[in-house]
Amino acid sequence: MTTVLTPASPLTAADRCDRCGAQAYLRVVLLSGGELLFCAHHGRKFEPELKKIAAEIQDETERLTAPPATAPDEER
Repeated sequence: MTTVLTPASPLTAADRCDRCGAQAYLRVVLLSGGELLFCAHHGRKFEPELKKIAAEIQDETERLTAPPATAPDEER
């Protein structure tokens, strides 16, 4: 997925996928205005269509595989 790094606020657990309601890890700012939020699954599923209509894509899916900040150093 093409990612544009923007100074947008990080997504939180309160941000939910517009398709299924799971936690959102992608924010898609539309060329026409407005935004859509997607979980990683639906972000990948709709990637080709999103690229056509997106002004920006904020992708935070790396958070799914990152070790927690409280993990011991050997687990990071």
